[in-house]
Amino acid sequence: MKKVEIFDPAMCCSTGVCGPSVDPNLTRVASAVYSLEQKGVNITRFNLGNEPEAFAENGAVNEVLQEKGADALPVTLLDDQVVKVGEYPTNEEFSEWLEIKGEELTQKPKVRVSINMDK
Repeated sequence: MKKVEIFDPAMCCSTGVCGPSVDPNLTRVASAVYSLEQKGVNITRFNLGNEPEAFAENGAVNEVLQEKGADALPVTLLDDQVVKVGEYPTNEEFSEWLEIKGEELTQKPKVRVSINMDK
């Protein structure tokens, strides 16, 4: 199984999807990551503000940061290899790397609600 790791810049929360003005790209990435997790894909995000040790311990990410600085974030690894620097992966890239259909990244979760009207 392929492994995806996204090393985010320092953000206020784990997804960056909070506050008064939300970047739609962060919303898309958070949604794609959630969908992939639900499918059992090995995908992890690391936030520089909350998990700096993950950045320091990963040789590939550390090398990018040494060469280009924190402005190079986000950095995306696929099976421990840097595949994207300075931008989040597109849904097309996720689907290509993980060999899944692009629409699987945008499907809304189906939730069943049971209501008892007998009372």
